[in-house]
Amino acid sequence: METIMPIVNHVLEFDFHKLDDTQRKYCYGFVVVFALYLAFGWAAQLICNIVAVAYPAYISIKAIESPDKRDDTKWLTYWVVFAVFTNIEYFSSIITQVIPFYWLLKCVFYIWCFAPIENNGSIFIYHKIIRPYFLKHEKSTDDIIDKVTGKAKHLIDDALKKD
Repeated sequence: METIMPIVNHVLEFDFHKLDDTQRKYCYGFVVVFALYLAFGWAAQLICNIVAVAYPAYISIKAIESPDKRDDTKWLTYWVVFAVFTNIEYFSSIITQVIPFYWLLKCVFYIWCFAPIENNGSIFIYHKIIRPYFLKHEKSTDDIIDKVTGKAKHLIDDALKKD
C-alpha cells in the first residue's frame, strides 16, 4: 500500500499537458482499458468499491493527522455523500441491474466526488441536496433520536436492575 498511494497521489495531481504524445497515448489507453473493464469485466463492483474507498480512506487519515482542519471538512463531506449514496443504492439495488454500465458510472461519480478540485462532486451534492434536506428535518430527527435513546437507556437500566 505504501508504494501504491504515492503513485495515486501523483496521478491525481499530475498535469497531463507535460506529457509527450506517446506518454499521453499510454495514459489515455489505460483510462480506456480501465473504463472497458468496469463496463464489461469480472469483479467490476469490487474494483469500483476499492476506488471509492481506498484512496479516500488513506487521504482522510492523512487529513486527520494534518494540523489543517479544512481538509478534514472536505473529507467528512465526501464520506457523508458516500454514506447517503450507499444507503440509497442498498435500498434500490435493482438499479445495478437496470442501468447499463452501472459500475463504470458509479466509479466516475466517486472520482468526481473526491477529485482534488475546490468544488468537487461531494461539495456540490452536499450543499445543493444533502444540507438543505438536513436543515429542514434536523429538529424532528433530533427529537426522534432523543426519544429512541431515552427508551433504550430506560430498557437497559431496567434490564440491569433485574440482574
